[in-house]
Amino acid sequence: MNIEENLNKVRNNIAAAAAESGRDPKEITLIAVTKTHPPEMMNEAIRLGVTDIGENKPQEVRDKFDKVLPVKWHLIGHLQTNKVKYIIDRCVMIHSVDSIKLMDEIERLASAHDKDIDILIQVNISGEATKSGAAPDELEALLEHAGTLSRTHVKGLMTIAPKAEFGDPEIHFKNMKKLFDSLKDRGYKNVEMRELSMGMSGDYEAAVRCGATMVRVGSAIFGARDYGTHDIR
Repeated sequence: MNIEENLNKVRNNIAAAAAESGRDPKEITLIAVTKTHPPEMMNEAIRLGVTDIGENKPQEVRDKFDKVLPVKWHLIGHLQTNKVKYIIDRCVMIHSVDSIKLMDEIERLASAHDKDIDILIQVNISGEATKSGAAPDELEALLEHAGTLSRTHVKGLMTIAPKAEFGDPEIHFKNMKKLFDSLKDRGYKNVEMRELSMGMSGDYEAAVRCGATMVRVGSAIFGARDYGTHDIR
């Protein structure tokens, strides 16, 4: 596993996809997803210039945080309200917020820790039953609710495209970009449509072509995940 070679390939692919769509690669944040991977691998990536790390499990953020070099942490996986406590003082952004209940718990703990935190609203743009996220027609209630919060700030949207067998992911990414753009000037209080987080190892280039500002890439950098040696309950 050559993390440096893999990182260079991913960065070059992002740059090429950005150029293809007339965008500046600097507009796109690469979030290196480190689910199940040990701090040693994470630190190697950070030494190679990775500035943003994504974790799916709150417990992994908690367990790895003090063993990893300074970096921006993102919680990108499904988040239960009783696990917010593990990441509230460690993550700069939570990508997977999909309910008012979760927004309120993040707000409660952010206030308790005297900090502000940015969140993205996760949207199930494809309607796939196995995907988390709010339906597009549920977004308005969530964005309206953001106006009642003082320490928790909506900075955009996140989605996960279905696997290729469910159709071309670009269709869903384009639909997501249209939705994102349609919300920019709606005037919701405490809402800024700045970040569009979409695209993973298998489809990040398509996501960049369609307007992603953040891509979440794991196996293309670190290789296959090792579920046998890590407790990720």
